[in-house]
Amino acid sequence: MKEKKIFITGGAGFIANTLIKQLVDQNKITVYDNFHRDTLSGSAYANHPNIKIIKGDVLDYKHLEESMKGAEIVVHAAGIAGIDTVVKDPVKTMRVNMIGTANALEAANQVGGIERFIDFSTSEVFGSMAFRSSETDHTVAGTTGEARWTYAVSKLAGEHLAHAYYEKHNLSIVTVRPFNVYGPGQMGEGAIQIFIKKALMGETIYIDGDGNQIRAWCYVDDFVDCLFRCLENPNAIGHSFNIGNARAVITILGLAQTVCRVLGSTSKIEFRPPLSADIALRIPSVDKAMKILDFKAKVDLEEGILKSASWIKDNLI
Repeated sequence: MKEKKIFITGGAGFIANTLIKQLVDQNKITVYDNFHRDTLSGSAYANHPNIKIIKGDVLDYKHLEESMKGAEIVVHAAGIAGIDTVVKDPVKTMRVNMIGTANALEAANQVGGIERFIDFSTSEVFGSMAFRSSETDHTVAGTTGEARWTYAVSKLAGEHLAHAYYEKHNLSIVTVRPFNVYGPGQMGEGAIQIFIKKALMGETIYIDGDGNQIRAWCYVDDFVDCLFRCLENPNAIGHSFNIGNARAVITILGLAQTVCRVLGSTSKIEFRPPLSADIALRIPSVDKAMKILDFKAKVDLEEGILKSASWIKDNLI
């Protein structure tokens, strides 16, 4: 991808920065973010001449639309995520994820000339039991009043709206559903980066619940590889894609033990009550991404842990 004008909401975030790193030398990028979490400012390309930074909120429609003018590609990565944050403020979670996505879609429709709109959804739309879930499987809303499900519902609403804009306005949308993405640049509440940081410092690793929850972990470079395919492949338009690594499957307890073993850490592992309703099983089917996009994750878990630990040593410790 070359000589494109790319507008990224949430552009100071973890995944967006990995994408920016690969795009910035040959494209013009506008980062639109409120900088609640900031991976961009301390990066090597924060002052790159091809990056324009606009501090703004996706809930501010007029500012968002004005800022988006001239863009050819929109990557809508802004959103509230992380179980601690979601449980603490479900109102903000739903407003940012639903209204923010509605604003981004409407702005893209109004400014015109958008060649591709990438909408970030979530693997949590499949509920608490997702075994090799495909894009055509039923999505789940969860129990009303349980804070955790406000995140899944808000993301699912945005996904439905994105597809409605595709049908009604011919907006070239692609929806991606990340399955437990981790890697260098991650900040906040990601389990792997928390476990690695604790292990490197020799501190106790705490697991919420009994540790039997099963996840499939996707290294960020693999995820961004698939994002590029969503941006460039015309056959991706109008589709949702599960993006993950179905080979890197492990329990949360097994993950903590693997982190300690790979890093040679003597950290203790202890358990505590879960914050809210938990996800017992989350493993994607990535057959659709393989068939349409020729995507297959390459980085296995132990390699990803070592690469993540190297970045955490240099940047977070």
